Amino acid sequence: MRKPFFLAIIFAFLAFLPISVNAYEFVASESSEFASESGVMSATASSTEIERKTEDVLLPPPDLTQKTESTVEPLKRLLEDQKLGDVWPTNPIKYAIRGAVNAGVPPNTIVLLLLLPGVAALIAGARHLVGLRGFGIFLPAALAVTFVATGPLIGIALFLVIVFVSTSVRIIMRRLKIKLQYLPRMALLLQFVVLGILSVLFLAPIVRQPYLTNVSIFPVLILVLLAEDFSRVQLGKSAKVAINLTTETLILAFGSFIFLTFEPVQEFALLNPEIFILGVVLFDIMLGKYVGLRFLELWRFRKLITK
Repeated sequence: MRKPFFLAIIFAFLAFLPISVNAYEFVASESSEFASESGVMSATASSTEIERKTEDVLLPPPDLTQKTESTVEPLKRLLEDQKLGDVWPTNPIKYAIRGAVNAGVPPNTIVLLLLLPGVAALIAGARHLVGLRGFGIFLPAALAVTFVATGPLIGIALFLVIVFVSTSVRIIMRRLKIKLQYLPRMALLLQFVVLGILSVLFLAPIVRQPYLTNVSIFPVLILVLLAEDFSRVQLGKSAKVAINLTTETLILAFGSFIFLTFEPVQEFALLNPEIFILGVVLFDIMLGKYVGLRFLELWRFRKLITK
């Protein structure tokens, strides 16, 4: 039971590590520049400038789920620089995308919609080829979009808070012998989950983490949906199974997050939507025909297979 928690902690550390390293390198370079220019500017002014630029480094990357200049303009330039041929038979979706963008549809929304079937195919492949289960397809995909919106650090932190609150409330209700019908029980659980998330957000004045201040209601709602699935599995099976499924869901979501934020994939899907859609369809069909052993099953039964 400890292993899933260790995996979750490792993911949180990996998500935070690049930010910490970049901030450290930036502060170090700024400190050396300050030392060389100490005769020109005062120590107070330099320190303030370093702190301001360090905060800029710690700012979250452009949120692909929001219509902002940093997310829209690069994609628009890609579309403008691409030369198109005739509409039929190979470019109908390309022309449709340009028409939608010219009408005001954000290109980042189009990119996310194009990539979502790829995320679903990735999750299905992880299930049938690797053996990771998770909570179906929709929830890991939605959690990956949540990571895009909040950043993996805050997303994982809120995720762990929800898991902890759900488990704690369930144990307390069992020990107090509080018996409720399913929907009232889930409503009560939602109340405690929201309080848990609010307790994290209330730490914003202390933590001063830009990712934390940019949390919106959409990713929180997705995380609340995860709490319901987690509690349902706990009631139907056991806490160990629920934690394992939740950890696998987190792994799938983290992999999907990397897929969604990988710029070459975004550019390929936007500039070659016909090829991307056809490739996902063919992959899904080939995956659906696969009936062999999964990777984790090969590892699990390796001693029997080698005999």
